[in-house]
Amino acid sequence: MSASNRIVLSSDHAAIQFRQAIAAHLAALGWVVVDIGPSSPESTPYPRHGEAAARLVASGECRFGIILCGTGQGIMMAANKVKGIRCGVCADTFSARMIRQHNDANMLSIGARVVGEGLALDIVDAFLSAEFEGGRHATRVAMIEALEG
Repeated sequence: MSASNRIVLSSDHAAIQFRQAIAAHLAALGWVVVDIGPSSPESTPYPRHGEAAARLVASGECRFGIILCGTGQGIMMAANKVKGIRCGVCADTFSARMIRQHNDANMLSIGARVVGEGLALDIVDAFLSAEFEGGRHATRVAMIEALEG
């Protein structure tokens, strides 16, 4: 199966309901959603969930990843430790478009305690509808990739 329509979702315990709403939204848009949890509201460490989602994107099993925690910051930091991942935290649609257009981001992080559900869905749509512009931005993305060693 092609990864071109597969998207992985993961969160910590703070964002389960948010993640489920995003999953339903994406499924309605025709994406194959790979929701890797968690499903229990018990406290769970966000680095584990950020890494797991990032590995599915980095391996090519999923085209994109969307990850969530309370602020979106911690889970994003964990995801960005995986080689090949470019993930940004977005709390607005402009930033979500720009991380795709200028940074060729393959993952999006959202803070469930920062934005409301309606805005989160708009952020997801902005991220997924944007295309990487290439050109001078490709040179800069290559510079980021070179930092991975």
